[in-house]
Amino acid sequence: MTKTVFTRKLLFVLLIAVVVRLGVLLAFPGVFAFDQTGAIHGSDAYDAYAQNLLDTGVYGRTPGVPDASIPPLYSYALAGVYGLLGRGYMQVGLFHILLDVLSITMLYHLSKRLLPSTESNGDVGAHGGAPNTGRLSTFWASFRTLQPDGATVGLLAGLCYALYPYLIFQNLTLIDTPFFMTLLYAFLLCMVLLRERERLDRGAWLLAGLGGLVLGFSMLVRPITPPLALAVALWFLFRRGLVTSILRLLPVALVSAAVLLPWIIRNYDVFGAFVPMTTTSGANFWQGNSEYTVRYFRAGYDVQWTAPELTTEDPYSREADAERFALAFQFLRENPDKIPELLWVKFLVYWSIDITPRLNPVDGQLPRLDYQGKPLEEAGADGELALGGLPPGDPVGAYSSTLFDQIGRTVHRFYWGGLFLIGFVGLVLTARYWREVSLLWLTQISMTLVYIAFHPSTRYRVPTDPVWFVFSAYALLWLWHYMMQRRAVKAG
Repeated sequence: MTKTVFTRKLLFVLLIAVVVRLGVLLAFPGVFAFDQTGAIHGSDAYDAYAQNLLDTGVYGRTPGVPDASIPPLYSYALAGVYGLLGRGYMQVGLFHILLDVLSITMLYHLSKRLLPSTESNGDVGAHGGAPNTGRLSTFWASFRTLQPDGATVGLLAGLCYALYPYLIFQNLTLIDTPFFMTLLYAFLLCMVLLRERERLDRGAWLLAGLGGLVLGFSMLVRPITPPLALAVALWFLFRRGLVTSILRLLPVALVSAAVLLPWIIRNYDVFGAFVPMTTTSGANFWQGNSEYTVRYFRAGYDVQWTAPELTTEDPYSREADAERFALAFQFLRENPDKIPELLWVKFLVYWSIDITPRLNPVDGQLPRLDYQGKPLEEAGADGELALGGLPPGDPVGAYSSTLFDQIGRTVHRFYWGGLFLIGFVGLVLTARYWREVSLLWLTQISMTLVYIAFHPSTRYRVPTDPVWFVFSAYALLWLWHYMMQRRAVKAG
């Protein structure tokens, strides 16, 4: 079974991923060593929740006071790491590297199963083409016949993941991204294996149960996967009948609901009201649908630096979050003419080849934005929006340094931008396998819709970037086989 899951070539790719990440982790302790510097890149909230869980046994940002400001599962996993290995950047880094290894492995198997598994790249003429009858005719014959091996595509996509600079950095910080990615790819792989089962036997039931478990866990990390679950149901219908699809997917839904139930019950006990996941979803929705959204995004800033004026006394309460939801819906109702521009700007932010946000607040004398009231409008010398006033030691300040702002952004533009554009070629080349690879399309579409509805940024998109790399890898391998074929035809 080990040989089935891990091939030698895959192990080589995984080794590259581990070595590169360990190298970065050791080379930049000033960036990642939060236990030494006190500056946490990623989210200091997860660290606080994990420590409080160990100290008090209560899930809350304030020790001993329960809340639901962020989804709980990653904080519980982090608390487990702290409890077993101690609190430190190296422990977190090793945990995240393990998660990346698992995600790359599952990406490989997704590609292997969704694309043709055997090479058929012989002479064009052997596949009905017209060898050496002209470059254009040979190209179109190759377009119809060349089929890069799915396993090889998965290896190259995994290598693109392993060397992706932005994802290397983000997944070594204290953030939930690598945990979510592992659960996301595990869910997709379970669904692929479940749809492949010819009979609803014990193996199918086990896959359905495991898929539901993973889906529920993913929602306890980032509650954005329900639209993906609906997309998976549509994908099942491309190969399975309606009744068969329902029988296979109903257990997935039931198990995932059972996973969420304890958290929902706990929240009802804490708040005395139905809180399905967090008390900050309203803030995310307002940030993505307010009078400031387009202006801040067009200026290059993240809208997280904005906040509405509230009538609710406690801005961190469940009632305040409900008020933010209401204010966002009020803005949309009162400004229907602004919705097309709003959606278009958020779409561009989400799929930008640049790292978004393009700008971050910097150290300065201006007061910081008022999170409890109206955002403070700060203008630079040219009259454009300029945010300053970061407190000393704030990790956000590092993102304006040469390493991040100039070198990092330039590398990202070429790496992600190049693979992004090549991926469109892969979309066309793999269209013949649409009943299979449409799972990858639907994954991208569902995530795009979620974040366009709420609050987009590069860090929210990158969990699905390796899914796009499957198309990029297919196009690169197809081009390689085409060039080798042309060389062989000329030599003959």
